[in-house]
Amino acid sequence: MASIGVLDQVMNNAFKTSGAAKTRSIGAATALAAALVLLYPALARAHLNIGETITPAQADSVADLVSPGNLVMVKQGMTIKIVPRGSLDWPAPYSAATEKYSPQVRLSAQGELASYVAGLPFPMLDANDPQVALKIMWNFSLRPQYTDDVDLRDVEAESHSADPHASDSIEHFTIGHFALYNNIDRTEVAPMPTDPDAVASGIRYRFAVYPILEPSGLRGVGFLRYRHLDPNREDSTWIYQPVTRRTRQISANTLSDTIDGGGASDSAGMAPTTYANTVDPDSYFGFAAKIEDFDYKLLGVRQMLACVEAANSPAHECPVDGGRSVCPENWEMRYLYVIEATAKKTSLLGAPPAVARRIFYIDSEGFFITASDLYDRGGQLWKTIATFNAYRDRPTPAAKVSIWKYKRMFQTALVDEDVRSGFSTVFYTPSRDSDFTDSWFINQGAVGPSLLVPDAIVRLGH
Repeated sequence: MASIGVLDQVMNNAFKTSGAAKTRSIGAATALAAALVLLYPALARAHLNIGETITPAQADSVADLVSPGNLVMVKQGMTIKIVPRGSLDWPAPYSAATEKYSPQVRLSAQGELASYVAGLPFPMLDANDPQVALKIMWNFSLRPQYTDDVDLRDVEAESHSADPHASDSIEHFTIGHFALYNNIDRTEVAPMPTDPDAVASGIRYRFAVYPILEPSGLRGVGFLRYRHLDPNREDSTWIYQPVTRRTRQISANTLSDTIDGGGASDSAGMAPTTYANTVDPDSYFGFAAKIEDFDYKLLGVRQMLACVEAANSPAHECPVDGGRSVCPENWEMRYLYVIEATAKKTSLLGAPPAVARRIFYIDSEGFFITASDLYDRGGQLWKTIATFNAYRDRPTPAAKVSIWKYKRMFQTALVDEDVRSGFSTVFYTPSRDSDFTDSWFINQGAVGPSLLVPDAIVRLGH
């Protein structure tokens, strides 16, 4: 592992500019740090060649370049194609907001975010800062990937057993919308930079998954989550159940379990396999739990492999591991913050979540999670997540409406695997079989607050 102090010193020096050059220097800062990291023998991997494909037979060659959980997936068949490292630029409005507002942002002694308006909260990171890990997590939470609003339409998910020769999935899911409306950090769609509803309602953002279209036993189910601006108020969450035609509010401490229409867990705190699904709402997009519910520790900055500029959108099912992952796909050497997240013993959640500890691998340019390993209450590796990401100006080559003014970072797939059983769920975003050529509507005003309320979830679930 490279010296975090050296890396951050180089990055901080690159930020000691003024005006627009400050935010434009972000890519240069990371590239400069990257050049320095290559001097460290532990991270310089001359034996990995551009164009090389890593198969299970070569898994040991990337053992320290992917997370321990992701390595399990490589060993079982998830092939990796090595491509050159690219560079990610933020949308211009987000960069401008970072330049304008970041100097005023502060963290309280309790880690609460103060004076934030829009953009990246903490573009300047100091390795000697005792709050550096928490600042990275706030950067992740307010990353440039998705800001004002998102409507991801026609999501597909498949679950597979550990049998690589199984011809069919155990369960196939389709979901109408993954939708987000943010009341703050608005940089492209009016009202900017803050929706007045933030003050009126105290809601930071509304997020919904609805309606589930298949399997038939879950048809119409919807999930709604509100993140509040008040750091002392836990998320408000609802499940709509068509059988009763009512929404039921559920506790936020159940959200590291899978949603089965009822939100129940078994006696060991592990999610049941009802409807054959491994993905929990706290793991959407890599991590979706309330930042204040965890303590964070920066384990280091590492040069590792990640899928950042995927070749395929929609993603392709891996043909050699029974469909349990996405492959072959482009992976490149990235500079990742490795963060340990531990659930606080005393938090607003009350009872501890099923996932007490997570290790995140966060891209140093885009601040999105590229991989995560999840540990159970006994400290054993339980699940692993790999995210597959693209950097383009449209979600699919045939898009006609969802064409963005700026190239954007977005997720093409997420794999969540139980490494004990080999059971895996893959979210395809966008769906492989959709009739829509337009799927990701990002900062296009496609969704508003009125669509993300319990009554709307009920109406569309009928």
